[in-house]
Amino acid sequence: MPDDSVDHAVTVADRERHASDPARELALDCVTAGIEAAHPERVVADALSLDGGRLAVTGVDGATTTRDLATYDRVLVVGAGNAAGHFAAAVERRLSDRIDDGAVVTDDPVATERVSVLPGDHPTPSVAGVESAQRVRALAADADEDDLVIGLLTGGGSALLAAPADGVGLDDLRETTDALLASGATIAEINAVRKHLSAVKGGGLARAVAPADAFGLAISDVTGDDPAVIASGPLSPDPTTYADALAVVDRYAIDAPAAVTDRLERGAAGAVAETPKPGDPAFDGVAVRVVANAWTALDAAREVAAARGYEPLVLSSRVRGEAREAAKTHAAVAEECRAVGEPVEPPAVVLSAGEVTVSLGDDPGQGGPNEEFALSGAVELADSGAAGDGVAVASVDTDGIDGATDAAGALVDDRSVGGGTERPLSRDAAAAALDAHDAHPALDEAGALLRTGRTGTNVNDLRVSVIPAGESRSEGTK
Repeated sequence: MPDDSVDHAVTVADRERHASDPARELALDCVTAGIEAAHPERVVADALSLDGGRLAVTGVDGATTTRDLATYDRVLVVGAGNAAGHFAAAVERRLSDRIDDGAVVTDDPVATERVSVLPGDHPTPSVAGVESAQRVRALAADADEDDLVIGLLTGGGSALLAAPADGVGLDDLRETTDALLASGATIAEINAVRKHLSAVKGGGLARAVAPADAFGLAISDVTGDDPAVIASGPLSPDPTTYADALAVVDRYAIDAPAAVTDRLERGAAGAVAETPKPGDPAFDGVAVRVVANAWTALDAAREVAAARGYEPLVLSSRVRGEAREAAKTHAAVAEECRAVGEPVEPPAVVLSAGEVTVSLGDDPGQGGPNEEFALSGAVELADSGAAGDGVAVASVDTDGIDGATDAAGALVDDRSVGGGTERPLSRDAAAAALDAHDAHPALDEAGALLRTGRTGTNVNDLRVSVIPAGESRSEGTK
């Protein structure tokens, strides 16, 4: 793969430290394969083709949409997200001089020739992000009816494409975003609020692009792959309302700044124009295709497992809820596999994706949802009596950044917690870390963190549970 692609999904140092047995090594290989499969370079190679001047894009649903580039005066590229720079570079290589101009906002820049890669910050918007978003919007608004605007949208776009609506300041947006991220709200709920505080989200960019045609390409980091939720749907109709956004603020007791609550209340009362809804003329020339998602990573991980002689099973691509609780269910599935060979007989690899969350208290420690999932899973495996069975669990955020930490997640096994000489983290210490939402230092002490650096993609969480074969514990118990 080219230099800007992922060749470091798991660093050499991490691999040497973690791959101490076949189960742990397989967990690492499954994670690496999933991340690499979702990298924009691989995605663009698989999903985009150019025959003469006709661009064809095949989505994850198998449907293909085409555009004849020769019929347009200009082709402009805009976008935002953690992977937007890598996405732009890959599209440049595919379309070359057919791109006339472009600008994308990202926190993971790469070298490009025709598309300007502009700075932004994630997960909290910044001054740089606002300035960059203004440049993206200006370029989109410059398009006329004879132009095609290609939108590149990836996870992280909601924070990176920061264009506060009238009456809302950047500090208001930052404070609200921080509170929402700490509340345990789902990404769809968070984005419902963001859309109604933005000049570009929730179809706002489509309004700026009209009357030009727009072709959105999305790498999804949300469960269900709804284009209206990915990057807060800048090119998609918004089914949510000001009343919905206000309900989210109330539901999670968000102490939002006065400018935010004032805008949402005025919008709910009909005093502020709503975001564009389905059927709005702004979307007459707009199409959005999801070209990669959680299944892109899951399928790649599943292939690696099968090639090693393990039976792969995907629990779900839509796992959500509290990380700590989701880990208990996953650990129970691994325990059931070892005990009675259900829902799959070992040797097996149980996979899942989606987005788990953490509801933070008043004084949280350090760690992200994947780290909390891994630590909770390690405790559950120890408590289940599975120690010595060789079960390994890896949980990572595919963008390489779990929460606000320097790790993508963690790799644990059934010996990671328990207090013995082979278990560097005591049961009491692990439980205390979970209660304090302080998983990062605990896992660091246990040598369990996975550090990948920024991976160049984002299809959200990927979880791998490896259940090796062993002496049967299930004969006569089914």
